[in-house]
This record gives sequence, structure tokens and C-alpha cells, in this order.
Amino acid sequence: MMQGLEFDILARSWPYLLKGLQYTVQLTVVAALGGVLFGTLLAMARLSSFRPLSMLAAGYVNLMRSVPLLLVIFWFYFLVPVLLQTLTGADRPPSIGAERSAYFTFIMFEAAYFCEIMRAGIQSIPKGQVGAAYAIGLDYWQAMRLIVLPQAFRNMLPVLLTQTIILFQDVSLVSLLNVTDFVGAASKVAQRDSRVVEMYLFVAVVYFVLCSALSAAVRRLQARIAIVR
Repeated sequence: MMQGLEFDILARSWPYLLKGLQYTVQLTVVAALGGVLFGTLLAMARLSSFRPLSMLAAGYVNLMRSVPLLLVIFWFYFLVPVLLQTLTGADRPPSIGAERSAYFTFIMFEAAYFCEIMRAGIQSIPKGQVGAAYAIGLDYWQAMRLIVLPQAFRNMLPVLLTQTIILFQDVSLVSLLNVTDFVGAASKVAQRDSRVVEMYLFVAVVYFVLCSALSAAVRRLQARIAIVR
């Protein structure tokens, strides 16, 4: 079954594939950090007693969680330049670029999922702690920043990391915009050298090894946190 396969193509193409893998990791890290930051702000807005702010945040989260990620990628890449052209009255749509679109899209999309994770973490903190914060003179945002969020981050850390692993897998969708991520690099090599089976099999193995190792690390972290409690 494996006769006729030439895996030496991997050695010849490794520098190019490594560059694609580095971009995948970079986009994952930036999108995760940006998503956690934006998602935390969304979670705090959703829990705010100011109803218009809460409804606006909830509407954003529900929208992003109700449409496919691929559709959001295409929205930002194709429609946002047209929208900006309309708003600015420019002669032609501004060039955002595929890579820049990928960063903005993944941060905006993942923020909705990180928001719900952080909202659950915030709600897991006993309300008595918030009341005690108010009693010593802290306002809502100070109580969140100093008392609630540090504990919520710790409680939700395994779930946040699990969502980041899912994000790492979803980043492969940017290859549809001709971005040279890991999958995109493998696809270009496969088409150039007519070695589709070898390249996609190699990509599958790399994703399996990395995601399995990261998942095992998250499980160990979760066990340690549970023991401390």
C-alpha cells in the first residue's frame, strides 16, 4: 500500500514547511492572547448591570458563535474592504491583506468563545467576595481586576488552553486565503511535486502529535489544580 511513496520530499521541503508551521503557531498565540483579552472585556460587559452594554456584548457573542468561522474569514477578507471604501468614499477598497485579515478575524471570532469561558469563570467566584470588595471601597472594575479575574483565570485555565488547541487546528482554514501556514505550505509543495498523499499524511501526523501532547499537558495541569483545591 505504501509502495511508490517518496517521503524524502519531506527532507527537501522541511525549511519551507517549518516556516509555515511557525506562522501557524504565531497566529495561534496572537489570536489566543488577543481573544482572551477581548473575550474578558466582553465577559465583564455581559455581566454588567448596564443593560445596553450587556445586550450589545451578548449580541456580538451570539452572532460570532452562530456562524461558521470560514464565513467570518470570508466576511472580513472580502466585505470589510468594500465597507471601508463606502464609509471613507475612497476610489477603491483598501488592501487589508490575507495575513492581516487572518489576525483580526481569529481574534474577533475566538473572543466570543473565550468570553463564555471567562463568564463561567467569573460566575464561579462566590458573590460574597465581590460584596467584600465593595465593602472596602472598590468599584466594579477594581473588584473584577483585583479580586475576581485572577481567580477566574486560574479556574478556567485548563478550558482556555483546550480552546487554544482547537484554535490551533482551526488556523488551517487560512490556507483558503492562500496564506502560507503549515497546511498551506504543505498544499503548495504537494501541488508542485505531485506528492499529495505524502504531504497531507505528514501534516496529519504532525497535528496529531502536537495536539495529543498539548492535550496531555492540559490534563496534567487540570489534575494539579484539582489537587491544590
